Amino acid sequence: MSQASIKNQWPALFAVVLLVTAFNLQNKPTVYIIGDSTVRNTAKGQAGWGSSLINFLDSNRISVSNQAMAGRSTRTFIKEGRWDKVLYTLKPGDFVLMQFGHNEGSKPDTNRAGYRGVLKGITDSTVTLTWKDGTKETILTYGAYLRKFIRDAKAKGATPIVLSMIPRNEFRDGKVMRADKDYGKWAREAAELEGVPFIDLNQITAGKYDAMGPDKVKELFSGDHTHTNEAGARINAVSVAEGIKMQKTLDLGKYIR
Repeated sequence: MSQASIKNQWPALFAVVLLVTAFNLQNKPTVYIIGDSTVRNTAKGQAGWGSSLINFLDSNRISVSNQAMAGRSTRTFIKEGRWDKVLYTLKPGDFVLMQFGHNEGSKPDTNRAGYRGVLKGITDSTVTLTWKDGTKETILTYGAYLRKFIRDAKAKGATPIVLSMIPRNEFRDGKVMRADKDYGKWAREAAELEGVPFIDLNQITAGKYDAMGPDKVKELFSGDHTHTNEAGARINAVSVAEGIKMQKTLDLGKYIR
């Protein structure tokens, strides 16, 4: 083919390249992340791991949508319509990473102290609250809320992945305290009940903290024992990527860089 012929065909070839690129961008899978401030945080000096995860994924082949929101529990993430917003755009082939547990601990109530609280465990137990305007709200267990996320995501053809909450900067006898007797345990059990992948983020990062020691770990947090800074968020993002790779049957692993 002569140079003149190539030159004449270049505009058409360029248009084809643009169309193929646009098609791939539109149809590539998305990783949706839902959770609390340890996943997405805009406060000064603080950062959540969800904002760092894209650094460990092939962004040419997969997108990340971090829909986590500071201060939310499983209960309020649903109640405020944030989960419905994710479901609206969720499509077959997408993934949903869910990590909650830091804001669920208060006794469920309609006051400021308890408006985020959920029932403990994974059973189908409920309690009904009545707000001042007369409206009623049925409160579920932590595990039941997680199972709702899981089932809704499955119904849209997406792959739900449950994560245990990141460890806090709390040491006892030289080791970071684990969440394997409450929210981490219930997260695992909810995932097992629904037959979906579980990543023990709490354990993976805690192992790193144990090796670092209290003084070094303290440098990863911003003013309290829960919220990480950028460096701390990156360590948790690495742990998430490692956890994904550990799931040998999880397609998301092929997008890890």
